[in-house]
Amino acid sequence: MKDETKCLHAGYTPKNGEPRVLPIVQSTTYVYESAAEVAGIFDDPTKGLCYSRFANPTVMAVEEKIAALEGGVGAMCTTSGQAATLLSILNICQAGDSIISTPEIYGGTINLFSFTLKKLGIECIYVDKNMSDDEIKSCFKENTKLVFGETIANPALTVFDIERFANIAHAMGVPLIVDNTFATPILCKPFDFGADIVVHSTSKYMDGHAVQIGGVIVDSGKFNWDNGKFPELVEPDESYHGTCYTKSYGNMAYIVKARMQLMRDFGVYPAAHSAFLLNLGLETLPVRMKQYTENAMAVAEYLEKSDAVVSVSCPALPSDPNHALAEKYLGGKSCGVISFIIKGGRPAAAKFMDSLKLASNEVHVADIRTCVLHPASETHRQLSDEQLVAAGIDAGMVRFSVGLENIDDILEDLDAALKAAMK
Repeated sequence: MKDETKCLHAGYTPKNGEPRVLPIVQSTTYVYESAAEVAGIFDDPTKGLCYSRFANPTVMAVEEKIAALEGGVGAMCTTSGQAATLLSILNICQAGDSIISTPEIYGGTINLFSFTLKKLGIECIYVDKNMSDDEIKSCFKENTKLVFGETIANPALTVFDIERFANIAHAMGVPLIVDNTFATPILCKPFDFGADIVVHSTSKYMDGHAVQIGGVIVDSGKFNWDNGKFPELVEPDESYHGTCYTKSYGNMAYIVKARMQLMRDFGVYPAAHSAFLLNLGLETLPVRMKQYTENAMAVAEYLEKSDAVVSVSCPALPSDPNHALAEKYLGGKSCGVISFIIKGGRPAAAKFMDSLKLASNEVHVADIRTCVLHPASETHRQLSDEQLVAAGIDAGMVRFSVGLENIDDILEDLDAALKAAMK
């Protein structure tokens, strides 16, 4: 099936006389006829449902749909994108380990990597994408367990060279985890370029309507965990009846361990109703992504010609330094998010935002409605000036998330606010 068809049909196929639309199974628990059956499911949760902290039929249908879209062997939904990122790392890292990441990632992820993981004894080593392969490899340590990057960085809008970093990671015997939130599997499928694990904040384009927070981890099933670096996936798990994940679950070892061990302990599983709402968003994702990219291109071309704008970051623009990577990974397109720097720095950026009438000033992105945000003083305010620069964020940078309104209305609002900012 093509993506448009998967978005409508993958994950749930009604049988004769059953509901056409994915039902909401609003139950925390499930009934069995014998203690032996329940015991068997506790021994192996993949054999059935025992409690909705692990799995729920509505959520499972959405997990299967997202796995199909990304081309993975399995997926696990979480209550937020941050939870997905955290669990994707804790699934193979422990105190004393390190990870490699580029700094062009979401500010909340930088905070997670630089502070929270550090408190847990996991070191994050940031590497400059302009370094040579050998220079990047020299940053690895014996305890390095993974490489992390974002397909389209939030909010810098740089494009991650997935294939290059996958080759580096694999040469060092570790997996590549890619945050594919902004691209979605409609624009990019990281597994096709060598990534091993994909995470999403499903609150963004997948949901699209700003009605629920969620995240997901998708497993490609392609990484060889039995290479001596990941004993937690190969050796018996004392917390789960001595289960050996690679032996028992083969190419699904990673995602099954995440559910059986981490979801059991952290309990960050979404509610059935949240998954139902996410599924509604997924059903229209291909249609919406097409319109987002078209509207964003029109806005980017307008901004590029404006005397009030210093620079525009939109990989779909031929003039953008990331355009070649966008051609390779995104089919020459980009998402509906654009970053641009206004002349006059932080004061002009604030005046511009306050002058907008149609676009909403809000801490969100990738909505059906146009919204705007000033990263330096809002989402990334916890970063130092040096970290802001490393993340590709200027004090005058505005993150403009183009919605699905008529493009003429969006451009009219944008033009009026820029004129007001220059007065």
